[in-house]
Amino acid sequence: MVFSSIPFLFRFLPIFLIFYFVVPRRARNLVLFLGSIIFYAWGEPVYIVLMLFSTLSDYVHGLLIARYRGKKAASCFLVSSIVINLGLLGFFKYSGLNLPLPIGISFYTFQTMSYTIDVYRGEVEAQRNILDFGVFVTMFPQLIAGPIVKYKTVAAELRERHASLEDMAAGICRFTIGLGKKVLLANNIGQLFTKAAEMPAENLSLLMAWMGIAAYAFQIYFDFSGYSDMAIGLGRILGFHFPENFHYPYMAVSVTDFWRRWHMSLSSWFREYVYIPLGGNRKGLRRQLINILIVWSLTGIWHGAGWNFLLWGMWFAVFLILEKIIWGKVLLGMPKVIGWIYTMAVVLVSWCFFSLEQTDKILLFLKSMFGFGGGGLVNGEALYMLGNYGLLFVILAIAALPLGKKAVEWARERTQKNTKAAFALTICLDVTEKLFLAAVLLLSIANIVDASYNPFLYFRF
Repeated sequence: MVFSSIPFLFRFLPIFLIFYFVVPRRARNLVLFLGSIIFYAWGEPVYIVLMLFSTLSDYVHGLLIARYRGKKAASCFLVSSIVINLGLLGFFKYSGLNLPLPIGISFYTFQTMSYTIDVYRGEVEAQRNILDFGVFVTMFPQLIAGPIVKYKTVAAELRERHASLEDMAAGICRFTIGLGKKVLLANNIGQLFTKAAEMPAENLSLLMAWMGIAAYAFQIYFDFSGYSDMAIGLGRILGFHFPENFHYPYMAVSVTDFWRRWHMSLSSWFREYVYIPLGGNRKGLRRQLINILIVWSLTGIWHGAGWNFLLWGMWFAVFLILEKIIWGKVLLGMPKVIGWIYTMAVVLVSWCFFSLEQTDKILLFLKSMFGFGGGGLVNGEALYMLGNYGLLFVILAIAALPLGKKAVEWARERTQKNTKAAFALTICLDVTEKLFLAAVLLLSIANIVDASYNPFLYFRF
């Protein structure tokens, strides 16, 4: 079941919310746990056992680590927990047995590992209520594709939370924006990338290759950030406050800056649980560069078993290392537009490794992007596609920037400076915002009704 589907929007979600808000507060975790199990079972009934095993395993390990904290046994139990989690993840993702990948396993595995590590460090108390811990692992809003939520982030809200009307309204707005990102933007521009990826070598021109990979860049951003917005919005409705996962990454002026803005919960996880324990930047430049290589090798492998994902991770590692050594200081002295062009070039090439997977396809795209493909620089088909998708590219570029947010903030600041116009302008802004959200919701539903099954891209990780 996906958020952008009729069964979820008009069957599962309304029924779940009715039960969730009708029962006493002390019973809401039970409703959330059962609802999450049903949600997961909709598409993965067999792998419920795996998820429940992972939940029970880390619940028990957390108690044992807390009981023996400060003793050698605690370290043994921590290692046991990590080995079990990584063993399950490795078996299903990297064994080569062609087993169906359990949806969300990469995300909930990292969540449960962060819990046992934090218990071992003494940063959180072991959760003794297995239902509350089960809710943390299985919570359906962010179960499938994040953001990766650390236990310490929601520990207090697992025990007690209150969804105010303000939270619920903000959650509904955030969910609607995410739905629009996925259905109206990501799905539509994704069609151009599919056409470019399937194009014969002799027809793939330089213009078409760059349009295709730019289309994928927009598709994966609006698809994944849309899912994150929907997850964060659903969390707010239920009384949870999940961490942000994206912050306008295509505004980045360096690769380092890009990874402070893209999939922030994953970057934060690797920094806190891998990079810093390895020594971070505390043991000299040479060790820091080795740590960067290790972290980005693991980041690439986390996404999949193919060599293309490892190359994708190494591609970013090279530029992050160059920025640490010298290139970062050079960028600081340059106009920001130069840093932005460089960053976007690095990121767009990276999406070739990430999206195409097959070596021959990757090489074909790279050759065409740099003018060595069989389709020449520009051909009729590329110009036709540019005419069809040009306006959508403009809309996507505007939507990827904080222009709307800044315009609203500017308008609200103006209301504070002019008290006579404040009331009228506030009403106008509120009405405009509501009409915009209503239009996004109606258009999204119309597209969902007319479309076939279209899961989020990150479901496959």
